[in-house]
Amino acid sequence: MSSVAPDTLDGIMAVMEAAFDPAFGEAWTRRQVSDALTMRGTHCLLAGADGEEPSPSGAVAGFALSRGLLDEEELLLLAVSPDYRQQGVGRRLLERFIAAAHARGATRLFLEMRDGNPAESLYRTAGFVNVGRRPHYYRRGQGAPMDAITFALSC
Repeated sequence: MSSVAPDTLDGIMAVMEAAFDPAFGEAWTRRQVSDALTMRGTHCLLAGADGEEPSPSGAVAGFALSRGLLDEEELLLLAVSPDYRQQGVGRRLLERFIAAAHARGATRLFLEMRDGNPAESLYRTAGFVNVGRRPHYYRRGQGAPMDAITFALSC
């Protein structure tokens, strides 16, 4: 992706700010997202209220950001705005990511998340399995560090 439409960035950032708890420091800045989207092999999916691509005038309910190289792709971020959770948006967005990565030639998908992230059941239901752990990877302001868990899916 060579340039990023401002409305795409606006939609991603609105979800980012609503979805990520600041206590964990997982949210990216607008600059980080913009820079990532200009890098070769980086892909973005937006989701409306039904988990599909939002209409031009529709609200962005979620997004997925990934990076691929050769036959592997990593899900960098997947987020759904709290107003749209528990409605199948995340499940559909994850399905779309898997299908799109597979269409791009990926045979193995990865993601990493903090231990205790409630999205773990979503990933496991989609077939992702735990393949590693990084002890004390995520640092929190006042809280104890948390482990990162790596998941993989062969497709």
